Amino acid sequence: MVLADSFTSSLFAMTFERVFARDGKGNLEMAFNATLEVKTSQELKIAGALGPCVSSYEYGHNVTDVEKGIGHTNKWKMGGLIPTTTITIIFEVANQRGNDVFMGKDHVQFITHYQTASGQSRVRVTTISRNWVTLQTRKQLITQGFDEETAAVVMARLVVHQAETQQDDVLSGIDEKLVRLCSTFGEFTPKCPESFKFPGNFCLYPQIMFHLRRSQFIQVFNNSPDETSFYRSMLKRQCVIESLTMIQPVLYSYSFSGSKAVMLDISSIQPDHILLLDTYFLVLIFLGETVAAWKKEGYHEQQEYAHFKDFLQCPLDDAQDIISNRFPVPRYVETQHGASEARFLLARVNPSQN
Repeated sequence: MVLADSFTSSLFAMTFERVFARDGKGNLEMAFNATLEVKTSQELKIAGALGPCVSSYEYGHNVTDVEKGIGHTNKWKMGGLIPTTTITIIFEVANQRGNDVFMGKDHVQFITHYQTASGQSRVRVTTISRNWVTLQTRKQLITQGFDEETAAVVMARLVVHQAETQQDDVLSGIDEKLVRLCSTFGEFTPKCPESFKFPGNFCLYPQIMFHLRRSQFIQVFNNSPDETSFYRSMLKRQCVIESLTMIQPVLYSYSFSGSKAVMLDISSIQPDHILLLDTYFLVLIFLGETVAAWKKEGYHEQQEYAHFKDFLQCPLDDAQDIISNRFPVPRYVETQHGASEARFLLARVNPSQN
């Protein structure tokens, strides 16, 4: 799937060419007619799946009546797979009141059938086992095992699914779950907001939720239904790292002393810096006011300012590296301070200053 203005655009042509990318052995990096079946021990029930899949309508003993995502089954069909295809499976504890449930280990098995581009049928079986712990007795272990990036992507997929299938206020749902997480795992003194403290592996989660609220997955204003559908479809099929970039874009700042990742804040826009914004769907290079003036004067074309030419080239090279490894190919924009396309950057950064 690609979002382009026409079939003759370079964006469509480059993306279509990468559809036929091959691995080191010369095989096409795609698979077809795939199914995913999930088996669990009796302590776990499957609530549903989120991703580029549909139900096979096969009801297993390990399926809960409470549907979250595509539920009421333990087997899903997928028309096609690529190396970054990711499916989210949501589980529930079968008997949360029984103390015997929390003894020993639970087991989950993923059985994936698919057909390669060469016509071979393959099956991949992945079995995992985890210890049972309760929030009341082993809260520290749960805290240490929390993956904030994966949790944020799962929450984003749940919110998108809710926005597509229900009419509830999804923003309130995000806030309620964030407050619940803070009250459960945060440490604070009552009536003293300044005392609140999160464990180290929880700190980025509220920040990601802030950007999720402002993202095109939730805020559909100024986007056509086709654009919204495309953005949400990509979020539901890509891996965690790529999905995080969609939710919270990455911003790099370049100066004569080097480059570094900076906060997605308007304070990061400096006149003598170059910014590289990666939103997954868009790669943008922004020249600060002073840098743009130097370039307009043609300093980069003079031999004595060769270092300035290298400075301008550095973000261009990094942008091409991102584009060359991205599927589908993102839109590429070069802009500067005061230009109309600078709005793409200004719309993304946090307006912490007037």
